[in-house]
Amino acid sequence: MDGFGHRLADAVSRRGPLCVGIDPHPELLRAWGLPLSADGLKAFCDICVAAFAGFAVVKPQVAFFEAYGAAGFAVLERTIAGLRAAGVLVLADAKRGDIGSTMAAYAAAWAGDSPLASDAVTASPYLGFGSLQPLLDTAHAHRRGVFVLAATSNPEGATVQRAAAGDVSVAQSIVDAAASVNRDRPGSVGVVVGATLTDPPDLSTLGGPVLVPGVGAQGGRPEALGGLGGAERGQLLPAVSRAVLRAGPDVTALRAAGDAMRDTVAYLA
Repeated sequence: MDGFGHRLADAVSRRGPLCVGIDPHPELLRAWGLPLSADGLKAFCDICVAAFAGFAVVKPQVAFFEAYGAAGFAVLERTIAGLRAAGVLVLADAKRGDIGSTMAAYAAAWAGDSPLASDAVTASPYLGFGSLQPLLDTAHAHRRGVFVLAATSNPEGATVQRAAAGDVSVAQSIVDAAASVNRDRPGSVGVVVGATLTDPPDLSTLGGPVLVPGVGAQGGRPEALGGLGGAERGQLLPAVSRAVLRAGPDVTALRAAGDAMRDTVAYLA
């Protein structure tokens, strides 16, 4: 049975290495002439599903759905189903992290059999990497992936992520722990490393994908990503949201903006 790593590699080989975000920020809904309501959220996401149906990975930002309560989650379920029906791998950007039975419940929601379950989910390891074990196990059992926050580009993150953990930084210890899982479950655990970092952790032995957010609107330059942290060709998955979404609400224009960005990062595949 092929795991998530194989599924992702196949999708990227056919559809390119770009991960497009669905971030229904209130500012974007207004710019698209949509109401700040569940109906506006639904219209926004329907446009995105139509525009991004040909991409390898699409990443809905869960927080913008949560803001609308149960109606928002209903739109998210509909969006996940629509993307998957188009052959797109869905990466739920939920950044979940907890311990014990609570982590197991998050795992069931995002990596099990729930309507919210996606092909992969982001997770925070800062209660200890071991706290993610229920999520890692559930994801593996369902051929899903987990992208673990390692080195983010926000300034506040450095106080924790660059602190020493023995002979390496905390961020490097997260990458190394993910690499250890990948030795038994190839490509099942990815890490998140910001595109704007000047001193990323060593990714050369990760054995899994690297989600690289911050391309475009946050200042990350897509043409400068090659070799980030010693990553190999085909390992990096640049993520872009607002830089593409600003081209909406026209589906054709939105698809064209995504295609242009995908062409820019095609050398990473």
